[in-house]
Amino acid sequence: MTADTELHARNGHVLPEPPASIDTFDHSYKEQEGPKPPKEIVWKNVVLMTFLHVGALYGLFQVPSASYMTLLWSGVCFVISALGVTAGAHRLWSHRTYKASLPLRVFLGLANSMAFQNDIFEWARDHRVHHKYSETDADPHNAVRGFFFAHIGWLMVRKHPDVIEKGRKLELSDLKADKVVMFQRKYYKSSVVLMCFMLPMVVPWYMWGESLWVAYFVPSLLRYTLVLNSTWLVNSAAHMWGNRPYDTGINPRENKFVTFSAIGEGFHNYHHTFPYDYSTSEYGMKLNLTTCFIDFMCFLGLATDRKRASRDIVQARVQRTGDASIRSG
Repeated sequence: MTADTELHARNGHVLPEPPASIDTFDHSYKEQEGPKPPKEIVWKNVVLMTFLHVGALYGLFQVPSASYMTLLWSGVCFVISALGVTAGAHRLWSHRTYKASLPLRVFLGLANSMAFQNDIFEWARDHRVHHKYSETDADPHNAVRGFFFAHIGWLMVRKHPDVIEKGRKLELSDLKADKVVMFQRKYYKSSVVLMCFMLPMVVPWYMWGESLWVAYFVPSLLRYTLVLNSTWLVNSAAHMWGNRPYDTGINPRENKFVTFSAIGEGFHNYHHTFPYDYSTSEYGMKLNLTTCFIDFMCFLGLATDRKRASRDIVQARVQRTGDASIRSG
């Protein structure tokens, strides 16, 4: 066994060939010719998103009034809720890049409710559609329609009919068979109230006497809004700005700011080229807190079967379709 092979074996199961994937781009899809269906604005969502961001802006002005313990707690809640998306809904349930034990799945399910970005089932379904039909009418947050649409606008209008149609045709039996996923879906609203708003607010108030006012606007509302926008930047900024070292034929880019803000999800050109790789990057734990978390869970025996793209496949792809912006490996 060579040193390179030992490295990959330690980081995860190396796949010599890309697996048949639930999230491989569907080249057979063709957009319908003719005029696009009219946009139907969902005014309820527009109003809610407006109030949310106004509240978060007010929360920003409350930060100087918060104790250092409350600010630390806000950071903890940010990381936990972000992991519920990145390590949970994304890498585990959308792409099945590793396996998680029941205790870890329960933790990630609760963390996902703290993130409040739709339940795991809906999030994973839409994300699989995004990968199979990226940058087409069937993509829920098609970046070709502009930054605002890809970032937040897609939540303010009705879905394109192709998004709905393709979502209904996906194979989702793995999600339906996961009791944690379906339990969270059944009790999603209650879990969001508890995990996203009550817990972040009550802990600093009860444990160290923070005012409920500050506790609501900083670790609850401001933290929630920051996590939302960090996730949305993957859909918008990481599909528009950055280099494409693995595949110049797709829009997703490597974006360092998104990598930082979304705790490891900004290696997006790599991720769309090798969606089955649990690390979403060829650099392992570098600038990738989510990969560090998954590796630590494996160390504790709570996660197994991490999938990795082999170095040979990555380097071959870089040479064949990359933009020569970085040296692979």
